[in-house]
Amino acid sequence: MTGSQGQGIRAVPDRNRYADLDEAGLVELAKSDPEAFGALYERHVDRIYNYVYYRIGNSTDAEDVTARTFYQALDNIDRYVDKGLPFIAWLYRIAHNLVANHHRSRSHWKLTPLEDLELAHGPADNPDRAAEINEKHRALWLAIGRQPEERQRLLILKFGRPSVQRGNRAADGAHRKLDQIALFSHVEGS
Repeated sequence: MTGSQGQGIRAVPDRNRYADLDEAGLVELAKSDPEAFGALYERHVDRIYNYVYYRIGNSTDAEDVTARTFYQALDNIDRYVDKGLPFIAWLYRIAHNLVANHHRSRSHWKLTPLEDLELAHGPADNPDRAAEINEKHRALWLAIGRQPEERQRLLILKFGRPSVQRGNRAADGAHRKLDQIALFSHVEGS
């Protein structure tokens, strides 16, 4: 090998060099050294993940919230002030706030798969008419299902679930509007 030995190869940070540092010293070092923050991450990621997972119950979302917890901690590490509590208490506070935000955002956007929606309510007087109505609703929901997710949400939030109750003028108007939107989007897509 020549003098270019080692070029292009990045050394893997040796996190063991931080093993002897107490937490307060490591936090202070992490304010200027990203590798030191990596050592803090390794010390606390499992406990933060377990905390988040227990409150969310979904591993994918728990991983996302855990990652965001550490991103926020890294972004704000220079504002961290040691008040005599362990550093992980600050991480738990960040995680707690993100979990609360997660639950709030989920409550605003209750998504139901289109195939789980009922297309008709109760028994029908005329089975042929009920079959025709169900077929129209099925076609309508298939058209809505072809829309981008954001438009689907807006349509469902604005008009709700289709109703087959006769005499409900608000529902009939909503159905006509949904039919128009489905027709318009079908024409746009052609």
